[in-house]
Amino acid sequence: MDAIALPAPTASLPPPQVCEQARISRDPRFDGLFFVAVTSTGIYCRPVCPAPTAQSRNVKYFGHAAACEAAGFRPCLRCRPELSPAEGAWRRGDAAVARALKLIDEGVLAEQPLSALAERVGLGERQLRRLFVERLGAPPIGVHGTRRLLFAKQLLTETRLPITEVALAAGFGSLRRFNAAFAEAYRMAPRDLRRRPNESPDDQGGGDALVLRLGYRPPYDLGAMLDFLRGRALPGVEHVDEHSYTRAIGPAHAGGPADAPGWLRVSAWPSDKHGRQHALKLELHGTAPSRLLDITNRLRRMFDLDADPNAIGAALSVDPRLRALVARQPGLRLPSGWDGFEISVRAILGQQVSVAAARTLAARVAQRYGHALPQPFGPGLTHLFPTPAELADADLAPLGLTRARADTVRTVARALLDGRVDFRAERTLDDFVARWVALPGIGPWTAHYIAMRALGHPDAFPADDLVLQKALPEDGVRLSAKALGARAEAWRPWRAYGVIHIWRSSMAPPTPIRAPAPTTATARRKRATQAA
Repeated sequence: MDAIALPAPTASLPPPQVCEQARISRDPRFDGLFFVAVTSTGIYCRPVCPAPTAQSRNVKYFGHAAACEAAGFRPCLRCRPELSPAEGAWRRGDAAVARALKLIDEGVLAEQPLSALAERVGLGERQLRRLFVERLGAPPIGVHGTRRLLFAKQLLTETRLPITEVALAAGFGSLRRFNAAFAEAYRMAPRDLRRRPNESPDDQGGGDALVLRLGYRPPYDLGAMLDFLRGRALPGVEHVDEHSYTRAIGPAHAGGPADAPGWLRVSAWPSDKHGRQHALKLELHGTAPSRLLDITNRLRRMFDLDADPNAIGAALSVDPRLRALVARQPGLRLPSGWDGFEISVRAILGQQVSVAAARTLAARVAQRYGHALPQPFGPGLTHLFPTPAELADADLAPLGLTRARADTVRTVARALLDGRVDFRAERTLDDFVARWVALPGIGPWTAHYIAMRALGHPDAFPADDLVLQKALPEDGVRLSAKALGARAEAWRPWRAYGVIHIWRSSMAPPTPIRAPAPTTATARRKRATQAA
């Protein structure tokens, strides 16, 4: 496997010889980076498909599932292309295609025409269509349609949801339209897929839970991800142990339909007879089908499941300091958060204080102004984090916040309500940061930190961070923000991953992966940083 040359981060399709070698060796590092279409069967597969290897003369390679389906191929029922991670290079950063793909993930084309999507990313409709065809092999509407059908296919295979609810969850307005689209694309009715022998979701446990598989591209360091989230988990709102992340979740939109609160748990997918599975296990309790796509999108971003660690590692390794860190933990990902407003409040509360102190203040805010659940969920989940409307005029002084921080929290809440700032997918990093630093109490560090943890932006870079300035040099000399930014130019477009590697190395020993309780020295370092 190590002999295979890895594609450049911006390549839409690896070279044919690389695809061929990766297909023959079933290299999981290429899962989602290309798809294998077999002309003799009319089926397309992931490069890790366990089926007998097709002869090379019968194989075509495509960079996106939508391109395969546009060429008339159907998804394999064995390797299940719907489980492959997305091609991370095209879904990250500020490129127009990346921003358009994020908007498609949010369902923009389900309700608006292509012209609206093009306008939101600052392009003409024809230009956007051309870029999609050139780089992904399919137009935006084809990408949108394939995405909906593959998600429906996963729900049909892994859950016992009624087909009507599957159609709703996948974004179809009616069962008739869903049945017609599914039959046209896959040459079978949804009910026929249900009749095939599939792995039962009940085999994975969960009782009344709806269980879904969330695939990723290895290597993936779930232990480090849980370590990061555990240190910042809000008591009553979320719970993190060594094996899983659990959280209470509320309605999709404040003031919208009054969905009953529910909860979720994310853990490693258990190994089976075929060995380790490159996937996380999502268990959902009490969640409306209409929310499933939004929830899976949030969790894929939160756990950074679509990243290409080899491309990121190759880019960061140009810096000798980062090269050693990447080699030590090649599966380290960028941990973001469930909700943008929650992350922004955490960032404000974490300015110039320790992680533990920020967590304590945020927990007080949640318990005082958040929505109390009718009954606790899971391990002590009792509250939903408050919405901007609930904090816009809140008296936060009794909770221990300074006047300045309380004012900033209220300012951010009001700014989100009136649209001065937002978490919209079409924002470039520069646009996002400029809008946030225009608010009183929000500086560049806070804005970039929010971009990292709320948007999962791969190039966000808080150059004013004290830990970065001290920990990046190995000669004991603290870098200035300007010097730090200049050195990090070589890490683009993955600077945020460099930040996570430096933070991780400065706050935890290299082995074991899960750090023990912080030492006094570690605690002092944490107090020195602004990390929320």
